[in-house]
Amino acid sequence: MIYLDNAATSFPKPESVYVAMDRFARTSLANPGRSGHKMALESEHALSDARHRLNRFFNGRDADRWAFTLNCTDALNMAFKGVLNDGDHVITTDLEHNSVSRPLVALAQANRITLTRVPADAGGTIDPEAVRAAIGPKTRLIAMTHASNVLGTVQPIADVGRIAREHDLLFLVDAAQTAGAFPLDIQAANIDLLAFPGHKSLLGPTGSGALFVGPRATLRPWREGGTGGDSLTPTQPTDFPHHLEGGTPNVIGVVGLIAGLDFVEEKGVEAIHRHEQALCERLRAALVELPGFELFGHADPSRRVSALSFRCEVLAAPELAGLLDQSFNIAVRPGLHCAPYIHKALGTAPDGLVRVSPGAFNTEADIDHLVDALKQITGTV
Repeated sequence: MIYLDNAATSFPKPESVYVAMDRFARTSLANPGRSGHKMALESEHALSDARHRLNRFFNGRDADRWAFTLNCTDALNMAFKGVLNDGDHVITTDLEHNSVSRPLVALAQANRITLTRVPADAGGTIDPEAVRAAIGPKTRLIAMTHASNVLGTVQPIADVGRIAREHDLLFLVDAAQTAGAFPLDIQAANIDLLAFPGHKSLLGPTGSGALFVGPRATLRPWREGGTGGDSLTPTQPTDFPHHLEGGTPNVIGVVGLIAGLDFVEEKGVEAIHRHEQALCERLRAALVELPGFELFGHADPSRRVSALSFRCEVLAAPELAGLLDQSFNIAVRPGLHCAPYIHKALGTAPDGLVRVSPGAFNTEADIDHLVDALKQITGTV
């Protein structure tokens, strides 16, 4: 299989991720904080070390403000349902994944909040001044993606974060497509809430992720239960990270996540980004020369992460992706990519687009094989 669906889940993982998870599962996989024996302490240390590593990598303010989650969706739900109050107004964008859109729309439909969706321009970028213009007297939160999972366009989060801080608003960033793939500085961008998964560009396993909660944000707990440290308090402890981590955490997933982070830091975020972007540009250059293909998003690679979406006039996205899978053993992502609002804006619903997202381990030969397959399918050989 030539795997080109890394924007959904990166594959393969570095060998070191498999080794670290296997070793930990065989030697140290006890319940963190629940017992005083050596294995439990090793599990607790693994979590503590991971919080410090993430805090340093993203330039957070306090390692204890990192709560581990099941994935980015879990982190986003934790943030929205923990921070928003009845009557609040929220600003978001039409680029958002359903992990942002659905919780907010559900709250709006229940008349808990009001919601404004700022549209992207034709290239797929949000104008910070349009965000500023949407601010009203009841606005509490600005929530937006760092990069579109459909178009790959990187958003001006530092400018939006500055606007949020000027108006004393909370700023949430969905870093599903950029954590590990694009430089990201919490303090420089004035981010109050940062959500991301471990299984994409951080090269960790599925079932891992985190939410950073800055000191300006006060959250109600998303889940309540045992923490191992404070068993007497009748309700969820208020100290972080236990306030948001009821129940036994996915320690082995966190271990895999940090092993992936080790790989990313060793290779360098910028170096990995350059490699992936070069593959995207190779594909873009080839598709521009092929008749019947339409590409979406900015052409400037400095404004994008490594996701390139296109449509073919001969075949709808699901049929084209199916042929690539069944006849050529190439994995890509067709459809609406769980981001229906941007597809409606682009006029690409309901069939959507074909998204190709190279990863750290893809090669030029993978892209050339894909291009050759597309030529055969469309009869342009």
